[in-house]
Amino acid sequence: MTEGTSSQVRIGAKFAPSRARLQGALGILVVFVAWQISVWVINLPAYFYPSPADVASAFVELTRKGILSSYIADSAWRYVAGVATGLSLGVVFGLLIGLSQFWSRLLSPIINFFYAIVEVAWIPLLVIWIGYGFNTILIAITYVVFFPVLYNTLTGVQTVHKVLINAVRTLGASRRQVLTSVILPSALPNIITGFRVGAGFAFRGLIFAEMIAAGSGLGFLIFEGATTRQTDRVVVGMIMMGLLWLALDRLFLRPVEVATIERWGLVRAKGEGM
Repeated sequence: MTEGTSSQVRIGAKFAPSRARLQGALGILVVFVAWQISVWVINLPAYFYPSPADVASAFVELTRKGILSSYIADSAWRYVAGVATGLSLGVVFGLLIGLSQFWSRLLSPIINFFYAIVEVAWIPLLVIWIGYGFNTILIAITYVVFFPVLYNTLTGVQTVHKVLINAVRTLGASRRQVLTSVILPSALPNIITGFRVGAGFAFRGLIFAEMIAAGSGLGFLIFEGATTRQTDRVVVGMIMMGLLWLALDRLFLRPVEVATIERWGLVRAKGEGM
């Protein structure tokens, strides 16, 4: 590759993110314009089909009263607590089960069975057993994170090359050193994949749980708006859901996944080899 060509590639790469953001903003603008036009054409009552202006007014009102910020904070705390708990338990149990062929064979059908049951099915039972509030939501989110992390941790542990383990043992490594130096690093890309899947499911599970078992949060905002025919508030809650997930995915989950994969040599870092 010549120096001129290399410079052109670097310049193109520099402006690519800006071009992508501009195209994304343009796409959003097109959606809002189409939405407003559909409101004029359909001409339905605002409580049934609110316009962008109605939603903007509801957003300003909720923000001015402090309701929106309070609900976002409540949802964020429940989400972080549930994801952290599910991730910790999933990794610990995944390592313990994955290191034993007996327990792995015994529990694999049970894990697959519960993995297939969505958290929404548990929420009515949790409300009966525990009641409404934080504990029910925490258990529901923990559940939905736990099984993807557990499953992927098991997969990661069971696919570690025996040659690596035997080589480290030959050098005199203890079981703890084998775990921390070979097994855990090798399984880490799978763990991150499970975490990303579980985190995505948990965000949806949070909204469902708040609709049923909470008195605050974005899920409660959507449910309350629907029951009181304040459709503009429902749309505000939906938009905030989308924005928060985009921020979480692009600012945290994707960078963590890419950094992990690059660190363990599954892909090359961007720009490497140029």
